[in-house]
Amino acid sequence: MASVARSALCPVRLLLPGRHRRAAEVPPVNTNGSLHVRRAGRLRPGVRPIVLLHGWSCHGGFFGPQMESLGRETLVLAPDLPGHGRSSEMRARTIEAAADAIHALLVAEDLQEVVVVGWSMGALVAWSMIERHGEDRLAALVIEDMSPKVLNGPDWALGTRNGLDAARNKVFMRALVAQWPRLAGATARRCLRKDPDPELASWMENEIRKADGEALCEMWASLTQQDFRPLLPRLTLPVVLACGTDSQLYDAEAALWQKKHVAHARLATFANSGHAPHLEESALFSQILRDLLQNNTA
Repeated sequence: MASVARSALCPVRLLLPGRHRRAAEVPPVNTNGSLHVRRAGRLRPGVRPIVLLHGWSCHGGFFGPQMESLGRETLVLAPDLPGHGRSSEMRARTIEAAADAIHALLVAEDLQEVVVVGWSMGALVAWSMIERHGEDRLAALVIEDMSPKVLNGPDWALGTRNGLDAARNKVFMRALVAQWPRLAGATARRCLRKDPDPELASWMENEIRKADGEALCEMWASLTQQDFRPLLPRLTLPVVLACGTDSQLYDAEAALWQKKHVAHARLATFANSGHAPHLEESALFSQILRDLLQNNTA
């Protein structure tokens, strides 16, 4: 079992994105001395804990609004996944390693009935964790604007909207190492709707720019190798498919395909969001999570 070391003497400044930005103190938790985890709230009887898994090039602080609002009601954990944020020095920078690290965190914290939110790359980590360790500790899964297979190909047209395939992906990965952090601005803009909130867009670009290009490339290579289409029909837990109608990364058809292939799935669409509804319509997104907190509901 992984050990957990608390570092309460060194609180993290949690920056809340968007117009509702303010500083909050969140003591970090480190699993195996390497996975950095932001924490808000505490476990409460009859209320499910939440684990928030961020997208590629981001970090756990991108879930600031949810940590602020839901941390008043339950325990909320937002790890920095391998190769990202304060976990950027983790040597194993793969989706599988991230999945194992998150499972180790759940075991170390002795968490049951967990609501797991996977945004973009975080969804791949959640699926991989289920594939490798099962659903036993989970109560519900929220997939935020993600496809089970990122790359397009002869048998799959619901990857990224720009038609990224294996050949083009090789070109992109070469550019990623050579041109980061100059690509941060374009990455941030594609994460939001086409007419984003300027303050939110600026915050996101500044945070993404801090990421390490080499580490990102390793995680990107791993995430573009994933294909969780065979897993989805085997899921038995409730799944919420949250998607922005103005997403520049994934078509709504990707969510509809998942709804068709997951036994207990429902759609939650966000009319004023792109790829990041939890930031662009944070109150509505948090309410959807809040509805999953009671252990007598799905």
